Amino acid sequence: MPEGPELHLASQFVNRACRELVFGGCVEKSPVSRNPEVPFESSAYSISALARGKELRLTLSPLPGARPPREPLALVFRFGMTGSFQLVPSDALPPHAHLRFYTAPPGPRLALCFVDIRRFGRWDLGGQWQPGRGPCVLLEYEQFRENVLRNLADKAFDRPICEALLDQRFFNGIGNYLRAEILYRLRIPPFEKARTVLETLQQRRPSPELTLSQKIRAKQQKPDLLELCHSVPKEVVQLVSPLISAWFLCPTGGMGYGSKSWEEDFAAFQAWLQCYSAPGMSSLRDRHGRTIWFQGDPGPLAPKGGKSRKKKSSQEAQQGPEDGAEDPPSPNKAPSRTRRAQRGLPKQTTAQVPERTSLHQDPEAPPVPDKGKRKRRPAPSGRRRTRKTKADTPSLEPEGTSTS
Repeated sequence: MPEGPELHLASQFVNRACRELVFGGCVEKSPVSRNPEVPFESSAYSISALARGKELRLTLSPLPGARPPREPLALVFRFGMTGSFQLVPSDALPPHAHLRFYTAPPGPRLALCFVDIRRFGRWDLGGQWQPGRGPCVLLEYEQFRENVLRNLADKAFDRPICEALLDQRFFNGIGNYLRAEILYRLRIPPFEKARTVLETLQQRRPSPELTLSQKIRAKQQKPDLLELCHSVPKEVVQLVSPLISAWFLCPTGGMGYGSKSWEEDFAAFQAWLQCYSAPGMSSLRDRHGRTIWFQGDPGPLAPKGGKSRKKKSSQEAQQGPEDGAEDPPSPNKAPSRTRRAQRGLPKQTTAQVPERTSLHQDPEAPPVPDKGKRKRRPAPSGRRRTRKTKADTPSLEPEGTSTS
């Protein structure tokens, strides 16, 4: 799922890709998208982008003399699980390009596309950031820090620190992999009470006798949790940002965050990860059903009956199937009720699955549909009904891979 750094990188890509381009005509939306139509038409306009936390604002600005005369239009995007921007030739649109902006002649016709395979991404007209989101951890650090420490009485900080870090009212831009990396670096148990972790930062004041350089060095040598919420996402941006220039050299035009060229450079990001899904790390599910990776004691607020599972190293994975008990289960293959009872596992409760999506949790996480049990009607006498098989989890993706 794209987090703050990925949105920031996407804005960098759009600005660099569209800097010398002139767009024209109407904005085209795929017929399958449930997002609103974009009522914008201009003979010549430019496109610019700005990211804030887990949102990206795209501004369409008519050029002088463009027809018809009109004001700029801004859209705010939330990427959901798989959103990205790509710049491609207009006759080679990628699958699932749900919003398309075309360049004006002369020159080869290109399309800036918002691509979203799973369709959890959203865009809103008007350019207003989503109400209730806190300051951006990347671009508004001082405001972000003040907002957290000023609101520690909020009930969100009664929760484990791993859950509080996904609350976008206070940690706008932090997501699942970032929270794991931040807590791991400080060796903070993920299920420690959030207020307990953060209260000590209210009294933390640098000595007035220190010089500015000494204060900076002290922060670099021993950063606190809020400082890491700023510096760790910044590391990701600095790691990947140089690769953006290389994407423009792709001869096929398949450029952009989320494109094939990005996947080829993903190894650098994987090597950077120290904790998230790393061999030897343990994992538990929080009350929203999100997996948190950690090392050592999970903390006093760990879910009751939750079984910590450790990811095996590549060497351990080759030892044989008898060691498979340590592998985390596939998310779409939960134990059946009978097997759960035989193995003594706790019953699943509704508290493990979020009933709705809100800023209190990660807003891009798709809601999990409730599964009702349907009564089976008796088969007609003299004929036995063929039992239909059903996958453990219904596919969220429609069949086919059309452009729309």
